[in-house]
Amino acid sequence: MPAHKKKETTAPTTKATAEIPSERPDFHQHLRELIRSATRIVMEEVMRDELKQFIGAGWGECSPKRKGYRNGTYTRDLATATGRIEDLTVPRDREGEFHTQAFERYSRYEPAIAEGLTKMFVSGTSTHKVGEVAQTLLGVEPSASTVSRLNPTLTQHFEAWRERRLPTQWRVVYLDGIHLKIRHGGKCATRILLTALGVDLEGKKAVLALRACAEEDKEGGVSVLQDMRTRGATQVDLMVTDGHDGLLAAVGEQFSATPRQRCLVHKQRTIMSAIPRREREEVQAELTGIWKQEKKEDALANLNAVKAKYARRYPEAVRSLEEEEEPLLTVYAFPPAMSRQIQTTNAMQGFFSKVRQGTDQIDTFTTEMSCLTIVWAVMQDIRFHKIAVS
Repeated sequence: MPAHKKKETTAPTTKATAEIPSERPDFHQHLRELIRSATRIVMEEVMRDELKQFIGAGWGECSPKRKGYRNGTYTRDLATATGRIEDLTVPRDREGEFHTQAFERYSRYEPAIAEGLTKMFVSGTSTHKVGEVAQTLLGVEPSASTVSRLNPTLTQHFEAWRERRLPTQWRVVYLDGIHLKIRHGGKCATRILLTALGVDLEGKKAVLALRACAEEDKEGGVSVLQDMRTRGATQVDLMVTDGHDGLLAAVGEQFSATPRQRCLVHKQRTIMSAIPRREREEVQAELTGIWKQEKKEDALANLNAVKAKYARRYPEAVRSLEEEEEPLLTVYAFPPAMSRQIQTTNAMQGFFSKVRQGTDQIDTFTTEMSCLTIVWAVMQDIRFHKIAVS
């Protein structure tokens, strides 16, 4: 029987819901390769199982139900949304009567398959679930050993990112954390993922460091900042933080010469907690008016007026305002074009919001490393806006 010539099967041109953006080529090229590799493994396993069912017996099995014999393989290509898969191994029978349905089924369900495989690699989907998806979409459930081959981690790529060298100078660094649940043994514990988000000299944002810590304390903050310094980021023009004592102590130790801007949103919330509800709207308007001033002198005058007005009525609120008066006004030492971007940690909160959206199907991460790796993978699709830095 003559050997089959290579054929190319092209999936429908309908845009897959899991189409991978072209930005960040290194990561997405790797993800495309993972998806193509997984598709090859599933397809070839499915076709082998199809032939087994067609013949009625496994490889080398003696069975009265046998209806034929295997006769080697041939190859064909498959064009997919993530690139061409070359030389797929297709089994055949001796009589030439076996015709696989895998290509037709794949073409029918390609968008859903691509989406499922993408989620597996970046969202921690279990291999058991992947087997169920393959059963539903392709009609045959791959073996446990096959499914396990579909789950290579992104750990090596995350480690390479985490160890990369950083430019020496950064215009701004935001420091904050997000709480996520991670399993430790048989128990589930909430850990904080401390994150340093930097703005370079051109105004481009980038995550500089991720570190999972038990608490938002000095030890955790020092570990993140030391990591930055070790990899080259030793000069920071401005540090933007909330008022957590542990982080402030870490910043004071690792970047003592760097001016700090206290997040105005966090500070105003703290002050408002000491004000009766009936007067919060008025006090909030007066606080906001402080930082609407174009000059530091005018802002300071407004701040002093607010303190004088409420010193007796709400001493706790005024005390909170006074204790970080200087870092609340650091913004005025920088160009006005930067003001809105450096008054708060909103840039960090926006990043955390997108991380939660990307991991919302994961109630609890299985390990600390899987948490870090998955957050990093989700991070690759987050687009940061440039800010003015001069």
